[in-house]
Amino acid sequence: MPIELKMPALSPTMEEGTLAKWLVKEGDEVSSGDILAEIETDKATMEFEAVDEGKIAKILIPEGTDGVKVGAPIAILAGEGEDVGNISSPPAPAPKAESTKTEAPKTEAPAPKKDEAPKAAAPAAAPSPAPAPQAAKGDRIKASPLAKRIAADKGIDLASVQGSGPGGRVVKADLEAAPAGAPKATPAAAPSAAPVEPGDIPHEVIKLSNMRKTIARRLTEAKQTIPHYYLTVDIQLDALLKLRSELNKGLEARGIKLSVNDLLIKALAMALIEVPTANVSFAGDHMIKYSRADISVAVATEGGLITPIIVGADTKSVSAIAKEMQDLAGRAREGKLQPHEYQGGTASISNLGMFGTKQFDAVINPPQGMIMAVGAGEKRPYVINDSLQIATVMSASGSFDHRAIDGAEGAKLMAAFKRLVENPLGMLA
Repeated sequence: MPIELKMPALSPTMEEGTLAKWLVKEGDEVSSGDILAEIETDKATMEFEAVDEGKIAKILIPEGTDGVKVGAPIAILAGEGEDVGNISSPPAPAPKAESTKTEAPKTEAPAPKKDEAPKAAAPAAAPSPAPAPQAAKGDRIKASPLAKRIAADKGIDLASVQGSGPGGRVVKADLEAAPAGAPKATPAAAPSAAPVEPGDIPHEVIKLSNMRKTIARRLTEAKQTIPHYYLTVDIQLDALLKLRSELNKGLEARGIKLSVNDLLIKALAMALIEVPTANVSFAGDHMIKYSRADISVAVATEGGLITPIIVGADTKSVSAIAKEMQDLAGRAREGKLQPHEYQGGTASISNLGMFGTKQFDAVINPPQGMIMAVGAGEKRPYVINDSLQIATVMSASGSFDHRAIDGAEGAKLMAAFKRLVENPLGMLA
């Protein structure tokens, strides 16, 4: 008799999982303890072992399927002596009746007595129509963060959208065909519960520009929806400053002058390629892993902060980065950047060292997964070769999206960045 292999519960809280990969195929013989498949839970990817021996008669759930419920049949195992080719999926169990009441046995109506008119049968009571299903007011709508943001921008009511993701989760694809409605108020646009009352303090009211409104909305969204964590390293800058001075002498005839920030952009880009698990974006029910490092560089303008992008900074020379950055920063301050020059990027860098700021934590620029905050280089006591010396030291802090980048991966990126800055010749090879 065939045996159903069912989706196992690999953790106490597991209700469904992704059948990531089959390690067997139909017709394969398996023994107890053999690994049949890899299953992704909400916490890890785990192996599914065979308990019985036999042949895989039929695979019911293809690999890569999301949202497979615990206990759902995923394959059929043929027992000893059974013909693999003649086994098909077992019939689905008949649906249970909704009512649990026992039906009373039917009895024949007694025959009417002589000269007695037959009584009219009482009409059967019409069943009351079932009420239309309604979502409880307190129910939480399952939707990815990206879907929520798109719905808010287009004014779509998520309660009216049928989700196609795991467990009915609403994802980006579900909103592409949904009709737009009136824009909903977002937390960033909502009026403050306690408006500021300046009282008798001399003041002026400054109307927010569209740029400032966008900055306020995006930063509010970032802090409310992204679980930030922060890592800080101290970096010795003396070798980088010496190399910069030598390179600038060689580039003087070409009219190019490297800044410390140009070299830090290059270092961050190379570190992201070295640690690809940190060069990612969280996108609700999936992750985007980038194979190129496009660095968004924070530039202060009169209207607010803007982040022009050095595309493919990992493969560009530091002189090319310097020229491109000078052009982008100049046009950013003049308000002449094109959208493609500041929208996108895989990670960001923000440098406040020129203002004497020692260390700070930056807010992630969504949908990116991290941002590097750079402080001022300053003379500090520093241990070099087991002796206390004076060195130029800079503090750099990485802000990471914990949904996409685990602490260990963030630490690897910070270590790679520190090593590249302290040994800058490696960036020129």
